[in-house]
This record gives sequence, C-alpha cells and structure tokens, in this order.
Amino acid sequence: MIRELRTEELRLSQPSRSFSSIAAGTAIIGQEKAMSLLKLGLSIDRVGYNIFLSGEDGSGRLTAVLEEIGKLPPAPGMIRDAAYVWSGHSRNIRLLMFPAGKARAFQADLLAYGRGLIGKDEMLRQWPSPEILSFLESLPPYGEENDAYRINIVADRTGMDRRPAIIETHPSHQSLFGSSDKEPAPHLSIRVGSYQLASGGFLIMNAEEITGDESLWKTLKRYLEMTHRALSSNAVPGEMTGAVRPAPIPMLTKIILTGTEDTYNRLIEKDDKFVRYFRIAPEFDFTMPRTEENMNGTVSYLKAAGSGFLPADDGAYDEILRYSSCIAEDRDRLTTELSLLGDLMEEANLEAEARGKTGIEAGDVVSALGRRSWHASLSEETINEEIRKGDMVIALSGTKTGIVNGLAVMDRGVSSFGTPAVISATVAPGSEGIVNIEHEAGLSGGIHDKGLLILEGYLRHRYAKTFPLSLYAGICFEQSYAEVDGDSASLGELYALLSAIADIPIRQDIAVTGSVSQMGALQPVGGINEKIQGFFNACSISELTGSQGVMIPVQNISSLILPRNIEKAIDEGMFHIYAISEVDDGIELLTGMKSGKRDRKGSFPLQSFNRRVEEGLRDLCRYSQDKG
Repeated sequence: MIRELRTEELRLSQPSRSFSSIAAGTAIIGQEKAMSLLKLGLSIDRVGYNIFLSGEDGSGRLTAVLEEIGKLPPAPGMIRDAAYVWSGHSRNIRLLMFPAGKARAFQADLLAYGRGLIGKDEMLRQWPSPEILSFLESLPPYGEENDAYRINIVADRTGMDRRPAIIETHPSHQSLFGSSDKEPAPHLSIRVGSYQLASGGFLIMNAEEITGDESLWKTLKRYLEMTHRALSSNAVPGEMTGAVRPAPIPMLTKIILTGTEDTYNRLIEKDDKFVRYFRIAPEFDFTMPRTEENMNGTVSYLKAAGSGFLPADDGAYDEILRYSSCIAEDRDRLTTELSLLGDLMEEANLEAEARGKTGIEAGDVVSALGRRSWHASLSEETINEEIRKGDMVIALSGTKTGIVNGLAVMDRGVSSFGTPAVISATVAPGSEGIVNIEHEAGLSGGIHDKGLLILEGYLRHRYAKTFPLSLYAGICFEQSYAEVDGDSASLGELYALLSAIADIPIRQDIAVTGSVSQMGALQPVGGINEKIQGFFNACSISELTGSQGVMIPVQNISSLILPRNIEKAIDEGMFHIYAISEVDDGIELLTGMKSGKRDRKGSFPLQSFNRRVEEGLRDLCRYSQDKG
C-alpha cells in the first residue's frame, strides 16, 4: 500500500508556549539511567569499580562526572598528603602518609629536629606512628646528609575537603606514572604522574587516547590488576622512568574513561578482563524524548550558555528546539548534545547583533542555519552544477530499464548534504550471482556488501523456489568514485535489479531510499531529511515538474523535519513524499504495473510485475544450463 504524505503530517507540531519563566541552569537532562549508574559507580570504593562512560561528545558526560564528584560527601580518609623520604637505599624509596595539609608541617618540624631545635621525644609526640619512629632512627647526622632531612611532598592536599579529580588530557607513561630526575638524593628525584596525584580520588581520561597506545594501556591495566596488592602492602614496584623504585601510594585511584560505544564494544571483544576492570558502564544516550520537561531543560541550558548574549524570545527557542529534533532525526525526540545547540545560539546572537537588534528572534536562528549551509555548500553546489551542465548523467523524468535514482548523504566534517545517486543493474545468464562492482573496485564497505548479499536471499525467497537461482548481475553506483557503505541503498538496488530481470522500465522522477530484508520488509535509514533535500534541490535546478518525489520506508515518517521550502512545494503539489512498508508497495508507483500476489497454486497473476520477474529468472536459469 502506497501512502502519500500530506503536508500536515510532515510539519513539526510546536504548540505555543512561553519560556520566559525558565531559569538558567546546567543540570544534565535526559540521562536518567546513565546518571543513576554513574552515581552508583562513584559511590563504590572497591577494586574493579572503575567507570567507562560512553556517549557522544557534547552530551554532557564530563560535566556530569565533575558535578557528581563534587556532590560526594567528604571522605577524610581518602584525602591525605603523601611524601617520599630518606630510606638509605638508592632504589626502594620510603613513603609516609599524613592527614591533609600536614606534610608541610612535618617538613618544618623535621628541619628543626635536624638542627637540634626540638628533641626526638617532642618529635614523636607531635608525630606518633611506628613509620615516623623507624624513619627518624634511620636518619644520618644532619650535617653529613642534609638532603635526608628534606622530604618530597608528591601529594599536597592542603585546603582540600573533597577527593581529587584529575583530567589527564595527554596521557603518556611519564604524565601518568611519573619519572625520576638527577637529584642527588633518590627520594628527591621522584616526580609522580597523574595516576598518583589522583590517589584517593578520580583520574579522568579519554578512552581513545589511552587505549590507542598499546604499551601505555598495558601499563595502566597492570596498575589496575595490582591495585589490591598495593592497598595491602608496599611490595608493588612503581613504573617510573629511571632506577628508583618508590613505594606506591596506598590509596585507590578510580579510573573514569570517556569514549564511544564502539570503543567500549571493541575493548570488551579484545580483552576478556576488561569488564573486570570497568564494572560500571553508564551509557549517555544521544537523544531524549521531546517532553515538556526536556524542552524546558534544554532552554535552561541555552540561557546559561548564552548568559552574555542578547535575550532570546520564544520563537528563537522554538527554532532551536526544531533544530534539536533535526539532529535527533526524530520529531518525537531531542538531541542530548546540548553544546551543538549552544553553538547555534551563539551564531544566532551574532546575526541579531549584526542587524542591530535588541534580542534574538526566530529569524536570526533561521539565518544562522542558512549561513551554515552556505558556508558548507561548495561540494553540494559543485554536484548540482554538474547536474545542470549534464556532466553528471542523471534523468529526473521519464523511465529507464535497470536504472533507479537512489539517494546518498555526503559528510564533510560537521556538515552533511544529500545528493542523488544513479544505481544501475545489468543481468545475463551465469552462476556468479550478484556482483557488487563497488566491491570489486575496492569502494564498498562491509555493510553495503551485506546489503547486496541480502538481495540474493530476497530473489531466492520471493521467486526461485522451484528452480535454481542462476544469473550474472552487476550492480553499480554510476559516476561514484568514493567508498560506498551502509545498506540504505539496498531498496533502490533491488528495484534496479528487478527492473533489469523483468525488462520493465522504472520512473526516474521518483528517488528511492530504504533498507530491505530478505523477506521484503523495509527498514528505516538515516539521513532521511538530507536525502530528500538533495533530490529536491537536484529537481529544482531545471524546474519542478509536479510529478517528482521520494519514496521512503514508512518507519522514517517520524524522522521527517523538512525545510520549509520543501513543505511549501508539497503543499502546492509540486513535490511528493511516498511511504511504503514492503517492496511490492512501490512497484506499482515506479512501473505502473500491479506487483501481483501468488494464488493458491503458487503462481503470480499474468501481466503482473512479479510474474515477469519470475519468468525472467527462469529464462536466465535455462540459458545458464544450456550454456553449461
């Protein structure tokens, strides 16, 4: 069943509302599950409860971590000073721990003790512990070894009432685990890294940065593996560059990695111990429901991010929320990548200031988006100029056999645009099956390869039930010289293939996008709005005929948030959007023929499209056998 969408079905419904009463704020929104798991992970101080926080950049992961760490209750036992002191050995360096802020006082008292200004009894009353007594008894006379009376404070927590949280932006062996220099006294030569500085607290790193260096990642895992030993004894050596072997700081360092879901899955597959190291894995979603609460939360964030901007009216916020749903590719959802919306707010503010306005209005947001498109439009304009001049061979009217106008999305950094993609198919007797010309040329990704294999499955399931599937079919993206991946062209490829097998022409004024299963069911695809706009622009180059349009999977209806000029063309009957759920649904629209259903005897009706396809495959099978 073909469903032509009406304009009212395409427009994003935005009931009038006022955002004037919403206060500026930075609360994390739309991430309830991730935040709950993050809080659990931060509250558990046990070996193995490190955290891998997955999600997209700009989704608030880092902000959430820092805010939740700041909310943790004080933990005096985890906030302590650490100092390396004289040991009398050149390699095994002694460590002393002090309450927060007390290491400096001990240094002053130690110098006074060496100079004879205070006695041993007074020193031990001030610093009563077996470790201090052992240290004092090991000291040489002050005049002979003055460096013995200097301590190396490597963790100074003076004035801290919260556990440390360190962000390591450039992880390396030295920055993470420290080094030793050429100080005359071994204990003074130690320079600790961020792993030790974060002891008792949290060390935050980008997962791709740390796992990209295999040697560094192995060292970190060795630390994680030995943490339980480090907490129970001082027998674990350090990892510093040089000859010294300082005793480890006996406090847990909780590692927090931020990265993508793909990185997380890769690490799980590659390392069977990874889950043991990182038992907490909150996932920040890239979208959230378009609820009143989340819309208000988005506006609250925008007001905080734009505290120095001109005031924005309700229309401006409505336009930004519309753009938020565009990013989410769903009219019922919003993006959680709020920083992207903050960028748009800043650009809209510049538009308003350039026009001498006193506030940001809806038109300023639209202008900012238009300027973005214009800045990134060089490649798109080049393709459209090739279409206009005829350098790119594409028909936007009439019919052709074995040729379908597919749709592709071209990515260029932060911008993307849609463009038509001419898909052609040829068939002949043979046993090779479907040959992916892009694959043979090294221009096909794995998902695209899979999509074409699914088409063979569809032909067997739909037509070749009583005879072998024997054909040689070539499928190609014409005038395409970049890698093709994804399965969103599989429906267009199938229609081109069926057209070639049945020798029945297909309309060229209808572009096709969609993923198809072996059973003929359609599946949604990404980039639907860019694809529709790309074909609309191509058709507009010469002039809209009133018959042109795009065929999409019915599941993609909720993704449609089209530019207003396309909405206007649809409203005027100059452009069309057709939604289908099965392969057969689109056949009548593209060919003017009934697709045809099998009767009780298992036969397709005479003069139906599917009958012609089945007969074409039978002929190919017979010719292939005769040839053999």
